[in-house]
Amino acid sequence: MSREISISRLLNTSVEKVWKAITDKDEMKQWYFDIADFQLQIGFEFRFYAGSKEKQWLHVCKITEIVAGKKLTYSWRYDGYSGISYVTFELFNEGDVADCKAGKTRVKLTHSGLESFPGETVPELKKENFAEGWNHIVGTSLKEYLEKK
Repeated sequence: MSREISISRLLNTSVEKVWKAITDKDEMKQWYFDIADFQLQIGFEFRFYAGSKEKQWLHVCKITEIVAGKKLTYSWRYDGYSGISYVTFELFNEGDVADCKAGKTRVKLTHSGLESFPGETVPELKKENFAEGWNHIVGTSLKEYLEKK
């Protein structure tokens, strides 16, 4: 059984604005996570803490693929735990050519490799938790951040 998650949302903004939001650490702080250092280059490793009041998880990520303005993939793992997964953001221009001032962008997020995490023994690493988190991050946080800009 696949533990991959795929979420697609249509945002009322341009591909350029979405790309900047997912690749600029100052913008990422506004809707994603507070990442101290982020450089858009293959092999760059970045880290951040996130979680609940009870437990903060050190996320360790490494950029594995960049297609400027279209696709960003990075590995995603947790310090001290087995498993590695991959997060991919893909951007698709769905705007009307006549409406070039704002545009519309379909954002597709895929998180694969979740089956490699010890979800059976560490409940926080179950697929359902990732699905809930990504739905909020992409469907609410990113959408609200970009559409208010």
